[in-house]
Amino acid sequence: MRAQPQASHFVGGSYQESRAGTPFDSLYPATGEVIARINTADDAIIEAAVQAATAGQKIWAATPPAERGRVLRRAADILRRDNHALSVLETLDTGKPLQETLVADAASGADCLEYYGGLAATLTGEHIDLGGSFAYTKREPLGICFGIGAWNYPIQIACWKAAPALVCGNAMIFKPSEVTPLSALKLAEVLSEAGLPDGVFNVLQGFGDVGAKLVAHPAIAKVSLTGSVPTGAKVAALAGEHLKKTTLELGGKSPLIVFGDADVDNAVSAAINANFYSTGQICSNGTRVFVHTDIKEAFLARLAERTSKAVLGDPLDEATNIGPLVSRQQFDKVMHYMQLGQREGARLVCGGSAATVESFPDGYFVQPTVFADVGDDMRIAREEIFGPVLSVLDFTGEDEVVRRANDTEFGLAAGVFTRDIQRAHRVVDALQAGTCWINTYNLTPIEMPFGGYKKSGIGRENGHAAIDYYSQVKSVYVEMGGVEAAF
Repeated sequence: MRAQPQASHFVGGSYQESRAGTPFDSLYPATGEVIARINTADDAIIEAAVQAATAGQKIWAATPPAERGRVLRRAADILRRDNHALSVLETLDTGKPLQETLVADAASGADCLEYYGGLAATLTGEHIDLGGSFAYTKREPLGICFGIGAWNYPIQIACWKAAPALVCGNAMIFKPSEVTPLSALKLAEVLSEAGLPDGVFNVLQGFGDVGAKLVAHPAIAKVSLTGSVPTGAKVAALAGEHLKKTTLELGGKSPLIVFGDADVDNAVSAAINANFYSTGQICSNGTRVFVHTDIKEAFLARLAERTSKAVLGDPLDEATNIGPLVSRQQFDKVMHYMQLGQREGARLVCGGSAATVESFPDGYFVQPTVFADVGDDMRIAREEIFGPVLSVLDFTGEDEVVRRANDTEFGLAAGVFTRDIQRAHRVVDALQAGTCWINTYNLTPIEMPFGGYKKSGIGRENGHAAIDYYSQVKSVYVEMGGVEAAF
């Protein structure tokens, strides 16, 4: 099973190789087999990408916004045309079930490109009447943006960063995670086929050292990272040293609050989506599920019953709905937390160990796991696990649960389940989280801004809000009369 690209990097409109780079492998998480061998970017290919982006950005910035929009919309059409092949590639690289990648990866990336393509011609300034004289504003690109992707949604994240950057007239150099390096190259092909000028979107492979060189490069105007809080802190420090604009979409330990009047089946569905979709490898997951004591046991019984029906298996089989974790490192981390939860005294409701999947003995499979009677101070309730581990915490009062939900360094997301609409809005107003849901969880339409409070990030992606993070406003004062001076 191979998915070897033509070369490791996409620079200036074509595939390029870095012979001096360090080779690394992309593995299929279901089997552990090598599906591609990639070389990291060396200094020569980094500089070539910067030069290509510099030249391409000048052409792209001079392109009428409406034409930029047409290019992005054509790219969206191509992604949809090739969705099945791209979904298979994403499944091979991430291990996520094809059932999921068919609807949640390239397809959502297409939605993003289409959305920003539609906004292109609307990105206008304003006229300011100053009583005889006037001023106006215009929105201009930043220049070259550097995007750093995460491994859980490779092509979607690449689109989330590229689309607003490109529609504003910027060029982008994108570095996918070294764990999932393949689909960003396909996005570069798609954008090129859609008519994007050479050099406007480039892909470079590598580890943290490659990222650091680009963050510090004087030609880079903006850095956008999706990743963990520790990685975000390093990127922010280096970007701050060079006074680079930054957007950071980081991790979370988000609360999902289920009040006693909630529809239990809907709340269980949300808890499943908030913990087990993508094998739990989603930054916004609601991994602290606060359930009112009045319905706790009914909630747990229904959750255990439905979790027992999860289908672990061949990720390329559309009947499978839980695939392996992305890597051995992630497998070991999740297994550690499963064991830790039991040592800490949480009640194991289901799961709690590795999973044996016939025909995939070397896959990184784990059982979807539910802990009950979890205390606020347990590490499984405070630290981001990034795996299918759900913690249920009891509560009795509204003020109490809000205080406990906010007692975290994170603030990415939160959810509330209740039939009381006044309570729903009241609680959401009190929660310290950048993205909240009422009576659902983890839906992130491209039209809605996404980002976190506290250590969960800086800035926003998606929606109109992202435009402000990929452009700058120039103000122009026009004097229509004479100019006075003191002498």
